[in-house]
Amino acid sequence: MLLYFIPVFILVALLVLLGTVVVLSRIKGGKYLRPIIAWASRVPILKGLIQKASEAAIDRYNPELGSAMKKLKRAGADRDPNQAQKAMSTLTADERKAWIEAAGQQGAVEQQPVNRQQRRAMERMQKGRMPAPQQKRRAK
Repeated sequence: MLLYFIPVFILVALLVLLGTVVVLSRIKGGKYLRPIIAWASRVPILKGLIQKASEAAIDRYNPELGSAMKKLKRAGADRDPNQAQKAMSTLTADERKAWIEAAGQQGAVEQQPVNRQQRRAMERMQKGRMPAPQQKRRAK
């Protein structure tokens, strides 16, 4: 009798899993889903699926960037900087612009200030002022 309920249990488990993924993706821009995706990308089958989904999303969002990424990957630019330079010359102007813009955004994300002192120095630089010089404490 319970054998008939096995497909129902599997369906319910898959729905709960999908619901959890949806909820985690909505909270704080997917902050809590990123570690799960990073862990899942270690599994070879899931890694391929995640890469395909990511490339498809980039193609929908920015077709020029998607095309540039495909050309650079085909040329082996991710393994050799010299190949990257050669491959950059094959890109169209729009593709090159999209690639450089995406690379600039990625670099900007990595260089976020860590502490209050760095944040304030960054704010001063954005306002056009130089960061305050470091002051030494006087010995008493």
